[in-house]
Amino acid sequence: MQGLQHFVQRVCFFAAFFLLALAVLERVVNFFGCTILSTLYTPGRLLELAGVMLLFVITLLLRQIRESMTAPKA
Repeated sequence: MQGLQHFVQRVCFFAAFFLLALAVLERVVNFFGCTILSTLYTPGRLLELAGVMLLFVITLLLRQIRESMTAPKA
């Protein structure tokens, strides 16, 4: 279970930064009058999705820290 949680954390972390980079790139391209994503998602929506993913990662990390602090020491 710990391995799966670690994998999900990494995937969400990298996906969030990918969405962040895509949002910045889309905003720059929109400045020049073009678009990458057509009308699927606006740069603001991409930033929201990235923020939600990072919040999920932070929550998982805090849960992992809490569990390691309350674990009985052998």
